[in-house]
Amino acid sequence: MSITATVENDTIKLPNGVHLPDGTTVKIETVEAPQKSFAERFAKYIGASKTGAPDLAAEHDHYLYGTPKKK
Repeated sequence: MSITATVENDTIKLPNGVHLPDGTTVKIETVEAPQKSFAERFAKYIGASKTGAPDLAAEHDHYLYGTPKKK
């Protein structure tokens, strides 16, 4: 038998009409919800910084590691 249930306040809630006797051994596996992409999760931060080096993307090695600038 396979049942899809939900968790509320650390308690597993069985669907209406599903009854299992006390002492029933069950196996619980989580069903992973599809994750949003990185851009979707952090969309509110895109463009948030109005300051900084204008060539940061092109010259990130220079700013991170001190390598000579390419330009």
